[in-house]
Amino acid sequence: MQKLTQSAIDQSLSTVTKWHQEGDFIVREFKFKDFTEAFGFMTRVAFLAEKHGHHPDLYNVYNRVTLKFSTHDAGGLTEKDFAIAAEIDRIT
Repeated sequence: MQKLTQSAIDQSLSTVTKWHQEGDFIVREFKFKDFTEAFGFMTRVAFLAEKHGHHPDLYNVYNRVTLKFSTHDAGGLTEKDFAIAAEIDRIT
C-alpha cells in the first residue's frame, strides 16, 4: 500500500469529516453514555480491525474512546486508513 500525498489526504479527509489529521495519523474521539457503551464500541472496532487486518491505536478513559489510524508499513496514511475510518463511522 502506498503512502498518500498531503493533497490526497486532504481530499480523503473530506469523506470522513469527523476525523482529523495529527501527523501521520487520522484521529477521532467518541463519547458514550458510560463505560459499558464505550467498551461495547471498542469490541465492535476490535472485530472490524481484525477482519481488515488493520488495527488502530485505541485509547479509553471511562466513556471516551480515541482511535488513531496510520499504515505503519507504508510510513504514514494510506487509502486503507480512510476505508476503515468510513466503516467505523457507519457503525456509530
